[in-house]
Amino acid sequence: MRVPRRTSTLLVTVLLAGTVMVPLAPAALAAPATAPSAARALAPSAVPFTAAEAHRSATGAYTLTWSSPAGQVVVTASTDPNATSGVEVGRGAGTGSLTVPAGTLASGARWYFRLTPDAGAPLTVAERSLGLADADNARDAGGYRTTDGHWVRMGVVYRSNKLSRLTAAEQQVLLDQHITRDVDLRNSVERSDEPDRVPAGITYQVADVVSLSHGLKFHKDAAATLAAALAAGLFSGSDDLGQSIGYPFMVNFVGADYAFHDTLTAVAANQGATLYHCTAGKDRTGWTTAVLLTLLGVPRATVEADFLASNTYTGDPDAVELSWLRAAFAEVDYIYGDFDTYLHKGLMLDDATIDALRAKLLV
Repeated sequence: MRVPRRTSTLLVTVLLAGTVMVPLAPAALAAPATAPSAARALAPSAVPFTAAEAHRSATGAYTLTWSSPAGQVVVTASTDPNATSGVEVGRGAGTGSLTVPAGTLASGARWYFRLTPDAGAPLTVAERSLGLADADNARDAGGYRTTDGHWVRMGVVYRSNKLSRLTAAEQQVLLDQHITRDVDLRNSVERSDEPDRVPAGITYQVADVVSLSHGLKFHKDAAATLAAALAAGLFSGSDDLGQSIGYPFMVNFVGADYAFHDTLTAVAANQGATLYHCTAGKDRTGWTTAVLLTLLGVPRATVEADFLASNTYTGDPDAVELSWLRAAFAEVDYIYGDFDTYLHKGLMLDDATIDALRAKLLV
């Protein structure tokens, strides 16, 4: 269904709201007096890889590719993303590839591949998809290189569509990934109609993007945002004007600020891996991931590629359109002037939380 219930709910909110506005930082969670850049310099990355990926084929074979200035790279496999050793599955040149034939590694497990160069620090990569038939858009949000040469860790943050149909075996997959927190971005009707099915040991948290619990408030004139979004959607030739409108309002609507704040704070503070999701895992979840990756320093082109990957994982080539994501980023610039100010004043993230996210997720 092209227009999910989230979009229709948000549109009703917009139409009812008129031009209710609030200051950039809601008083209950005011931004810090000083807001230094979220992109403060980290220590230079010791990881020499400039590209690295792992893909699992339908037959169970793995294909690994990497690029680095190293002379040789040794590849070991483990089911633990934090393992410093494992089963050696091959080695190659500093820039190379490796195929691990089906049957080499036990099926039914998620395998992480540690690329150890002869000079520099190792890097761990994995197939992004969790392979859940009943949550086909469940995937790792890591494995991307930042503009300053760091990498986003894999096995720490996952994005997904709804978890209401998971089998017992699929629930075990979540436990096997050491997921200890499930953040639900859906509205109350969605949660009631299709409640999450997660096993004991995973804490459930609601971060409703369209909740009115913080009032019916917007940072800028809602009518102006509605008109601009509609015009932009028509100009871009969008196949779903509801989504063209919905994305800017995920930035303008104050209630959404709290949801994204709570989600990112959960990622920073949670002991274990965190999974967040909506219904299709592409819109609310897509924007959450775009914000997180941008905060970490992942280049915009990579952020956009991750967003568009929902078209592949869901099997729907029209699941998302790039114009929608760009409309949300444009709204950030319109309201706040830059992304860093959005993090501090819109999402009310303090420097300690931003630093914790970077420390936890970057290598």
